[in-house]
Amino acid sequence: METAAVTGPLRIQQPRHLLRFRPLADRVTLNMFGATGAKWSIAEVTMDVAVGTFNLNNLFSRFNFQAEISAVHPVDDEERLTSSYVFDDPESVRIRTYKGRLVKGIEPEEQKVLARRISEMDLDILAVQEVEDIDTLRFFAAQHLGGAYPHLSLIEGNDPRLIDVAVLSKFPVGAVTSWQHAVHPDVPGRRVFSRDLLEVHILDPRAPDKHLLTVFNNHLKSQFVDRDSDPEEAKRLADELRTRQVDTIVRIIGERTRPDGRYIVLGDMNDTPDAPTLAKLAEPTRQLSLTEALAHPEETREAKPDDPPPPASGSWTHRFKESGQPAKYELFDQIWLSDSLTTRHKSSHIDRRTKHGGDGSDHDPAWVVLDL
Repeated sequence: METAAVTGPLRIQQPRHLLRFRPLADRVTLNMFGATGAKWSIAEVTMDVAVGTFNLNNLFSRFNFQAEISAVHPVDDEERLTSSYVFDDPESVRIRTYKGRLVKGIEPEEQKVLARRISEMDLDILAVQEVEDIDTLRFFAAQHLGGAYPHLSLIEGNDPRLIDVAVLSKFPVGAVTSWQHAVHPDVPGRRVFSRDLLEVHILDPRAPDKHLLTVFNNHLKSQFVDRDSDPEEAKRLADELRTRQVDTIVRIIGERTRPDGRYIVLGDMNDTPDAPTLAKLAEPTRQLSLTEALAHPEETREAKPDDPPPPASGSWTHRFKESGQPAKYELFDQIWLSDSLTTRHKSSHIDRRTKHGGDGSDHDPAWVVLDL
């Protein structure tokens, strides 16, 4: 019977993840039936885990409103429609509006583009923003993602446009907590989060009763300024709220985790990692120490040429061009790793758009690969 001598760690390639086993013996003889001549002990089993974030840019159900019109009145002699209908019954009518206008979701073809990008990334855990509700997310995942993500988490939050944060996971999910009711001490009578801070505990697929890591998904106050507002004052108020949101995130995570815990803070932060509004995320404390993981990402393709060109580092996920002004390229979508995950960080990636305006979304998705 043929045998083969194996020295050192034995690595077995699984379809999705690389598992690493280390033997007790320095030298082990293997045959077709297994190991002989030594006892094995699994000192460490690790696998690559891909975790990312993607703003889906108004992933809504197909219709902007739902209602049943019981009768259509006839037209007059000049064939003009003279009837009007008022949708004012909240039990039978749901209208998605913002500042008096209907909010429209992205077109079906754009949804297919989103699905293609998500499928090509093939992440294990994906935090998303701007999703209408859990039914919309379930339909999207079943219709466009082939059921690749059996574990979906979404709790409707505070946004008047009905956009929520959610997590899609291939791995089992444990506890899910919404922090939408959290307040900041400066304004104790008002919810601080524009949408929510969604805390999702991901379980280890190798041992489903074991905790793998915790994801904190965010969508902070936007930089949008209403045309009817004083732009400087509106920006000041938005920055002030975003700062309070970050203060609250840091406080909650500090209370919910251990210094050596495995957790990720990610999502659409609507500001750059070095912005004063996000300063608390970058300030290490005895309880909390985070590292932003997208400083030098690998891009799936070269950025579309522009004048001026986008950052050479590739560290951007959002492009905004005001009329008559050069485009701004900024890293709004971020991934912050806890200390224990920073040492297991293998690589960072951004799926680069093919059009200046974006492919399916005005944000590019980003992700990291961790050795867990």
